[in-house]
Amino acid sequence: MVKEIQLRVNLIEERKENILLYKASKQLGIDKNKISAVKILRKSIDARKKNIILNYKVAVYINEQIPEKSDYIFEYKDVSKAKEVHIIGFGPAGMYAALRCIELGYKPVVLERGKNVQDRRRDLKAINQDHFVNEDSNYCFGEGGAGTYSDGKLYTRSLKRGDVRRIFENLVFHGATEQILIDAHPHIGTNKLPKIIQNIRENILKFGGEIHFKTKVTNFVIKNNKLQSIQLQNGQEITVNAVILATGHSARDIYELLHKKEIAIKAKSFAMGVRVEHPQEIIDQIQYNCSGERDELLPAAAYSLVNQVNNRGVYSFCMCPGGFIVPAATANGEVVVNGMSPSRRNNKFANSGIVVELDINRDFKKYEKFGELKGLEFQKDLEKIAFYAGGRTQTAPAQRLVDFVEGKLSSDVNETSYQPGLKSAPLHSLLPKIIGSRLRKGFPEFGKKMHGYFTNEANIVGVESRTSSPINIPRKENLEHTEIEGLFPCGEGGGYAGGIVSAAMDGERCAEAAIAKL
Repeated sequence: MVKEIQLRVNLIEERKENILLYKASKQLGIDKNKISAVKILRKSIDARKKNIILNYKVAVYINEQIPEKSDYIFEYKDVSKAKEVHIIGFGPAGMYAALRCIELGYKPVVLERGKNVQDRRRDLKAINQDHFVNEDSNYCFGEGGAGTYSDGKLYTRSLKRGDVRRIFENLVFHGATEQILIDAHPHIGTNKLPKIIQNIRENILKFGGEIHFKTKVTNFVIKNNKLQSIQLQNGQEITVNAVILATGHSARDIYELLHKKEIAIKAKSFAMGVRVEHPQEIIDQIQYNCSGERDELLPAAAYSLVNQVNNRGVYSFCMCPGGFIVPAATANGEVVVNGMSPSRRNNKFANSGIVVELDINRDFKKYEKFGELKGLEFQKDLEKIAFYAGGRTQTAPAQRLVDFVEGKLSSDVNETSYQPGLKSAPLHSLLPKIIGSRLRKGFPEFGKKMHGYFTNEANIVGVESRTSSPINIPRKENLEHTEIEGLFPCGEGGGYAGGIVSAAMDGERCAEAAIAKL
């Protein structure tokens, strides 16, 4: 017999050996010797009161053993001679599309403009130390996509778009710890993700798929509204049956190509703002109601904030406890910041994007001449402003938090995790009013919700501009482009996902849809 129950454990109890066994026995009213095992299904922290509680959802096995294998089985077959499906991009959407193709007996041929995870490290070092951006290999482009070096957060609200558990189990199958199946807000960690991604690559190759790195698609050849072939930067032309377009939200050249060829795209609303960085200890003290260091049993504290300012949402995005701010530009001449955390989340800083909702129909009047690219051009301009304000390198413009709200130039800024460095700049006047004025009203409100958050011990760093795609590539119910037969827009780049898990689910769905058309 197996019974699922909820258990509440305080920090004193958590230190006791076999506490879950004892509590399960007591709650069910049975002898603990009859319990074969207690399997943790879900774990979360309730820190709303000073007496912090760990909530466990567990499966109690009574006179029964835990099954050795997962209910999810991933059976891959040799597809080396099977019909081909081409996939452009090898981020979460592209990876999961490729794996799903193999499961269904089709050969994925992946074309990725960037490098594999190992070679990619040299280009990340060049950004951080030499302030040079390789436009095809950076924090956004390359094997694993932007998620590889931005923490591997797996929390998603997209529960109706597919089987979330299947995505998690596949990550475990390829080397992720089973802890991601348990935590309420799971993440893998930047230090562990590359190995998992390498395992996925090796599995795709093992079963006959192809992956071509440093292979940039530059054109689509279309006849009678049907995609016939794709052209590469090296001049090669490849005949295709179906193409899954999984290039991510920063592949601006793809949007510009589609726009130039008059292939339907749509401008869509998105959000932009800054990164705010606090000493992690401040966030811990606020969230855990403690003084000094947090209890060793507790992870680095996170937060989620939202407020309405002048009828627009101002909210935290991609919060990274115990993490780093990283340079996420995809071209020289721009500054973009993002966040990441190692698996232990043990860095001394906490950072989060704080962004403002932008309305594509109301906020870009000066950019109407760019048509459906108007949001993209606005995004570009803000990144250029950050580049010049930072000193024309990857050094980022920054300001102490209270100074920003009060409109004062900071005489200096706080220590930071951002390797290229910070330069004091008047972000209160540099940011467009539609963003800056709302942030200046939003931060004090956040300080009321989290006492101690609104402090000059925190920096704001500009700009957080790549929260999601400013473009939607429209598709029909069968996930095929509304105009071009054989083209399947996918993932974040198509405007159909907002993170690793939702992109992965969309990748699987697009693989199934593409195969259904063959």
